[in-house]
Amino acid sequence: MADKYLAEIKSRRTCYSLEATSPVTDARIVEIAQEVTKHTPSSFNCQSTRLVVLLRDEHVKFWEIAKQCFKATMSEDTYKDYEKKLSQRQGGYGTILLFEDLDVIRRYQTQNTRFTWHLLQFSEHNNAMQAFNLWTALSLEGLGCNLQHINPVVDQRIVGQWNISPQWSLKAQLVFGTPAGAPAEKTFAPVEDRLFVHGMSN
Repeated sequence: MADKYLAEIKSRRTCYSLEATSPVTDARIVEIAQEVTKHTPSSFNCQSTRLVVLLRDEHVKFWEIAKQCFKATMSEDTYKDYEKKLSQRQGGYGTILLFEDLDVIRRYQTQNTRFTWHLLQFSEHNNAMQAFNLWTALSLEGLGCNLQHINPVVDQRIVGQWNISPQWSLKAQLVFGTPAGAPAEKTFAPVEDRLFVHGMSN
């Protein structure tokens, strides 16, 4: 049974060349995001991850804000090179912003004092699982994806733009669209250098 799931993990790849189209409806994208949000596990079942789905013009608007923010913080020459990357992300169909709700985390820190200093790190794990589940599910629907981390440069600008709580900490941005080209080949370090087993029977 696990082989089917493992096959999907193997096929998931970073895809930077994207078109501003989708092989599935917006409603289907939202449905996937809802299911991932609901069923992805989290430490203490705190459910601290928040997703904001930006489609079509809202997606374009997000990356336009990103361009403005980076242009204001970079030299002209540096920005010229970086603008190409931002424009490539903007050329996709949508972006899902992944946040962690700090209010929720603080509440669980108060309730679980033994883990006060660990819960922030645990929340990063929660967020990463959400990102991977979203990425894999969208890939199964024929969407190409890439995961970005342009925070905190854009954080303050997007709070007012999409009525985002200032207590939400932006962690990543999952960009998606119809693949415009084959993803790059992935190289692998030897598994035996990364996986160690003790106590296995024949």
